[in-house]
Amino acid sequence: MIIALLYGGKSGEHEISLISATAIARHIDTSAHQVTLIGITKTGRWYLQDYGEFARIKRDPQATLQVHEDAAMEVSIIPAGGKKGAFAVGANRIPVDVVISALHGTFGEDGTVQGLLEMADIPYAGCGVTASALAMDKEKTKIILQHAGIPVVPYLCIRRSDLASSRRYDELLKAAQQKLGFPLFVKPCAAGSSDGATRAEDLRHLNGAILDAFEWDDKILIEKAVNARELECSVTGNPTTANGAHKAEDTVVYGPGEINPTHEFYDYDAKYLDPNGANLLIPANIDDATKETIRAFAVAAYKAIDASGLSRVDFFLDKDSGDIYLNEINTMPGFTAISMFPKLCESEGVPFGDLIELLIQQAQCRFKATRALKTSRD
Repeated sequence: MIIALLYGGKSGEHEISLISATAIARHIDTSAHQVTLIGITKTGRWYLQDYGEFARIKRDPQATLQVHEDAAMEVSIIPAGGKKGAFAVGANRIPVDVVISALHGTFGEDGTVQGLLEMADIPYAGCGVTASALAMDKEKTKIILQHAGIPVVPYLCIRRSDLASSRRYDELLKAAQQKLGFPLFVKPCAAGSSDGATRAEDLRHLNGAILDAFEWDDKILIEKAVNARELECSVTGNPTTANGAHKAEDTVVYGPGEINPTHEFYDYDAKYLDPNGANLLIPANIDDATKETIRAFAVAAYKAIDASGLSRVDFFLDKDSGDIYLNEINTMPGFTAISMFPKLCESEGVPFGDLIELLIQQAQCRFKATRALKTSRD
C-alpha cells in the first residue's frame, strides 16, 4: 500500500509538523507500505520529495525531515483523480492509497486540506472537514460542547470588528473584568500550539495581549485563568461510520495523563522545543471517579464534533474547586518524541507503529463508508 505523508505547511507550526512527520515516517511499517513524502513550503507550495529524504531520516535517528523545493517536482492535485490520479508531477500521476497528514494548525488541521482530499477522492487519516474546522475554532467548539452538556472554561469572544468601536471595545473589557476577573488568558480562536496566547494579570497587560492575539486571528477568546491541573486524553475511532464490522473503527479513549509544565504555562516551547518543558505523568494521579468522568467527557466531545481517526482532548481540573473543564480538542495532536498523544496510546497497549497502522485502517473504513453514500439522483 502506498502511503503519502504530507508535512510542513503554511502555518506557524511548520517546524513542529516536520518533527511530527519524522516520527510518523520512522514508524510506518515499510514491509507493508511504501512511503511517499510530500513536503509543503511555508508559502503553501507542494513538492514531491526524493526517496533519499526518507532514507536519510530512517538512517539518522537525530535527523528531521526537511522540505526540498524543486520546480520539476511540484505537485498538482486533480479533483476526483482518486487513488491512481489525484496527485501529479507534471504529466506523471503519483499513485496513493492513503494520505496521512502531519500538518498542524492553519491550512492543515482546520478542514482546508481535508476538503481538498475529499475533492481529490483520496482516503486520509484523521478527522474530516467538519470536525477539523470546528475543533480549530475554539469559540465554535465551546458552543457545541456547552450544547452537549460538557463544561468549558468561562470566556468572552472578541471579533476584529469590535475594535472599530471604542465604546464596544470598552464594554467588552469591562465585561471581561466583571464576569471573568483577573488573571485572564487571551488567545486566538483558530491558532494552535499556544501561538498568540498570553496570560494577562491586569488591564494594561490585557490590552497588550488582545493586540498580540489579533496578530494571529480575526477572532480571539478571553478566558478565566483557572488554577488548574492539565489533563489530556487520547481518543481514536470512527464513531459516526462504525457498524461493528471493523474493530479499527471502535471508539477508544486512553488516559488521562497529566502535564506539569516547568514554564509559566504550557506554551509553544514547553510543548515542542524544551525536552524539560513539562513532566508527563501517565497515568494521571487522580481518583477513579474523576478519571472516569474525564474519559466520558472526552468520548462525548469526540462524538459531538463528529471526530474520526484521532484527537487529543484537553482538560483543566480546578485545584481549588475540583471542577472539570474541557479546554480544547486537537484533531492533529503532536506526534513528537515528547508528545502526550502517542505516549497515552502506548501506555494502554498501542505502540507507535500499531497506532499508525490503526489510523490507516480507519481511513480506509471511513472512505469506504462515505463513498457508498449517494451524491446525485442519477
